[in-house]
Amino acid sequence: VQNEMFVEAGRHGGLAVQLLFYRGFAECKASPWLHEGQDLVRLMRAVRCVAGKTQIHRVLRHAIGQARSQPVQALVFVGDCMEEDTDALGQLAGELGLLGTRMFLFHEGQNAAAERCFRQLAGLTRGAYCRFASGAAAELAALLAGVAAYAAGGAAAVAALPPRTEAVRLLQQQLR
Repeated sequence: VQNEMFVEAGRHGGLAVQLLFYRGFAECKASPWLHEGQDLVRLMRAVRCVAGKTQIHRVLRHAIGQARSQPVQALVFVGDCMEEDTDALGQLAGELGLLGTRMFLFHEGQNAAAERCFRQLAGLTRGAYCRFASGAAAELAALLAGVAAYAAGGAAAVAALPPRTEAVRLLQQQLR
C-alpha cells in the first residue's frame, strides 16, 4: 500500500512522509520524515493498537508545528471514530488550512459523528473526505496514491489519475 504512494509521488518529483500515530491513554509518536516506502512499511508494521480515546487534536497540533517550520502539502488521517470536541478540532483544522495544508480524511466504517466531523475538517482545509470499507486494502492504497499525487504534483496530478475506485473519483471531484 505505502510503496504505491511513493511510486505515484515519484512520477511528480518525490515525497516525504511522516508517520504519526496515537494509542492508549496519552501515547502519540511521530517518526522522522521518510523518503522510502520500505521505511514507512517497516514502521507501520511495528505499530500495535491499544484501547483508548481518539487524540486527533494531538495530530493536528503536531501538523501545525510541522507546517510552521516547513511546507506540508497534505495530512492524511485514517480513522474509524472521533470522540473529541468537533469545534476544537475545527479550530485546529482551520489554522492548518491557513498554513496551506489540506487534510485528507479516510473513514473506515459507519460512525455518523466521525463522518460529520471528518467532512467538516476536510472542508476547513480544502481537503477531501472519503469513506472506505473495512478490509478494502486496494481502495485505501488507491486513496493514498491519490494524496501522494496531490502532495507531489497538486490537484492536476490527482485529476490525471485513472479513477480506479469510486473513492478515488470522489477524491478527484473534491479537489476540483
